[in-house]
Parts: sequence; structure tokens; C-alpha cells
Amino acid sequence: MIIVLLVIALFSAGIFLFMQHPKFGKAPSGKRLERIKKSPHYKNGAFDNLSNTPQLAEDASMPEVLFRFLFGKSKNLIPSQQFNFSKTDLKTLNPNENIYVWMGHSSYFIQIDGKKILVDPVFSGSASPLSFNIKAFAGTDLYTADDIPEFDYLIITHDHWDHLDFETVKKLNPKAKQVITGLGTGEHLEHWKYEPKKIIELDWGENFDLGNGFKVYAETARHFSGRTFKRNQAIWASFVFETPKRKIYIGGDSGFDDHFEKIGNKYGGFDLAILENGQYNKDWRYIHLLPSEFLVAAKNLKAKRTIPVHNSKFSLALHDWKEPLEKISSLNEEETLRLLFPKIGEKIYWEDDSKAYEKWWEAYK
Repeated sequence: MIIVLLVIALFSAGIFLFMQHPKFGKAPSGKRLERIKKSPHYKNGAFDNLSNTPQLAEDASMPEVLFRFLFGKSKNLIPSQQFNFSKTDLKTLNPNENIYVWMGHSSYFIQIDGKKILVDPVFSGSASPLSFNIKAFAGTDLYTADDIPEFDYLIITHDHWDHLDFETVKKLNPKAKQVITGLGTGEHLEHWKYEPKKIIELDWGENFDLGNGFKVYAETARHFSGRTFKRNQAIWASFVFETPKRKIYIGGDSGFDDHFEKIGNKYGGFDLAILENGQYNKDWRYIHLLPSEFLVAAKNLKAKRTIPVHNSKFSLALHDWKEPLEKISSLNEEETLRLLFPKIGEKIYWEDDSKAYEKWWEAYK
């Protein structure tokens, strides 16, 4: 018994020491915490969704979920061959081009009306606090922080490990002129030596005038946050980036709800919407979009064009790695929606509606 207790004590001490690493970030404090407590979306010590959002669906139980996670995984969770993608040189772009470059999962680079935007960059090769866990698929980790030029806005939708990467964000600090994120996430960034004056933190419904006709709005999402065992200390958000001529919807992570329709009506539609499609499961259907819901969300947003992300780089769910793209492509066979399927690293002119996108995933197993 003494040996068992000693092992438990050593194990607990090891976990405690490991979690002191700065990669876990820091809980909000001081004036930031005071502001958080005044938020209408902060209740009983945590942020909350507008609709009741259980982590597990009502028809799921934890033993069943664990059983499916251990024994119900697809044999094709991870591609059996390495991807062969080409990388766009972001440092030599024509500054007048309006382009989009996907970097896998939910990381992407946008150049629009002269502004450079980087969203949720994860370049460390892993979407986990453990570097050997949740590894990027072979051939997908094309970009590093060194490949990124100086840019105007770093947008972080929420603080999960597959969206806010400690190593990447630290290296990008000298290159990012400003950071746009949800209320509370700024504490992590300041802990990682970002200057407070260049962090713009927004609660749902708030906006910030960036000057010269550019504006950013924080909108609702249906999800959760947290880098440790304590959840929902920072808000998860979607963002509307408005230029003098265009509007882009940056969806982050979100389950389906009526907020997509409300946002679409509020802004009168979007020139481009970037929505999550991947890492879903019926057991957690309230916090991630199912493929059929993805299409409805895009329609409700009144998006002229939609790019699916949150797939093809990390395996966080139980489905085949290519299933998300296969399903929405099949469900949209009549082409009621303009869906764009860029390859990782490919520069696309997303306003070119004459371009046909190949089903690139069909070339891989």
C-alpha cells in the first residue's frame, strides 16, 4: 500500500510540474478578469453558450464514448501515404492580390485589400501538449513561423491546442502587428510576452474599428475553451472581418445553432465564409458541425463562397481522414453552394468563380 501511494504521489507531482510549463497559458486575472465578470456570457465562474450545450449528446454515455474511442476508430484515421503538396511563398506575394492559402486543419493565411491575416496557426507538428501525440499527417506541416512575412492581424478564435499553438505563436510575436481574439485569451498571449497594447480582445457582439474602412466583429460560436482541466475561462468566438469592399466570416469551431442564420441576416451575407468541417462525431454533435449541418450553416450565413477547414492534418475524431470532404462534396453534388477545395499550401484567388476545384483527396488513401 505504501508503494502504491508513493507511486500515485510521484505521478501526481509529475503532472503538476509538467503543467507549470508556460505552454498551458495562464488563467485571466486582474483588470481582464474584472472585465470578464461583467460579460453577460459569463455565469457561475465560466463562459457559457447561448443554447444548452452538453459536451456529450443526451443519447451518449461516457463508457460508450470511451469504448468507441478505444475500439471503434476507423482504420483510415490517418492517410496511409504521404501527401505531396507545394508551398506558396508568402513573402513574395503581390500585395494587391486577394488570395487565400490553407495550411491544413484550421490554419490559413488571407491577403485582402492590402491586409495580411493569419488565422489559428499551428506549425509545431502536433495539436497536443505532448509533442508525440496528435501528430500532423505526413506532408501537411509545410509551413513554419520562418515562412510567414510581417503581417497585420493574427486572429485566434479560441485557446484549444489545435488552434492556439504555443511554439508557433511565440515565434510569430515579432511579425504580428496586432492580435484579434476572444475575451480572456489575451492572458495566454501576455504570459507569452505579447505586448498588451497590440492585443484586441472582444466579447460576443463587440467590434473594433481598425481604421481606413477595416473593422472586426466578434460573433457567437457554439463550442468551449480551455488548455487545462478548467474549462471556459476565455470565450470562443467567430469573427467577421470587414474591409471597405468585402466581408469574410471566420468561423472557428462551432456546433450548429440558429446563430448562423442570425449572423447571416445581421451582415447581409458574406463574400467568403470559412467553416469547420471535420473532427465531428454524433456523440459531441453540439460542439462541432456534422457535414449536413455544414451545408445548412453556409446557406444560413448567405455566403457566396465557402471553404471547409478543420480537416486533413490532425486526427481528433473517429472518422476516416477524408470523410469530411467526401461527405460535403457528395451532399453538394447539385452545386447549390459554391464550395472551394484548395490543397494545403496552394494559393487560390477565391473570388474567381470560374475556377473548378479537383477532389484532391481522391488521389490519396
